[in-house]
Amino acid sequence: MAGLKPILLVEDNPNDIELTLAALEAGQLANEIVICRDGAEALDFVYRRGPYEGRTVQDPAVILLDLKLPKVDGLEVLAKVKGDPQTRTIPVVMLTSSREETDVVRSYDLGVNAFVVKPVGFNEFFKAIQELGVFWAVLNEPPPHRGGWPSNA
Repeated sequence: MAGLKPILLVEDNPNDIELTLAALEAGQLANEIVICRDGAEALDFVYRRGPYEGRTVQDPAVILLDLKLPKVDGLEVLAKVKGDPQTRTIPVVMLTSSREETDVVRSYDLGVNAFVVKPVGFNEFFKAIQELGVFWAVLNEPPPHRGGWPSNA
């Protein structure tokens, strides 16, 4: 649908991807869901590099980011996105099974907007994802995009 920002799901677990997509669909969100299976691919999407070079300049409505990822982990992705003036306003939700206090503290130190521990039960996971999708893609009012887009970050 024109004008709607995509939701970027950065997850390497196929079961969690499937459940997340089902929950977002059940929430009747019309946003495109872009799936990246590792942190390097997520950064390519955000910065329009590699296979994403031709995509529109529009930032994601939200990045749903797993902590433990191949190639580049979630904390590194978070640090890059939140440390860059061009991308720091993109909402990032750490969506992980980690309950480690150090992961929570480090995520907030790096600027995460929310830290959500994946519920173990199917129904709880489904409901949590639906609520996250609706809040960040529909209810949240992001700041307007400022300035130009970096050509290669």
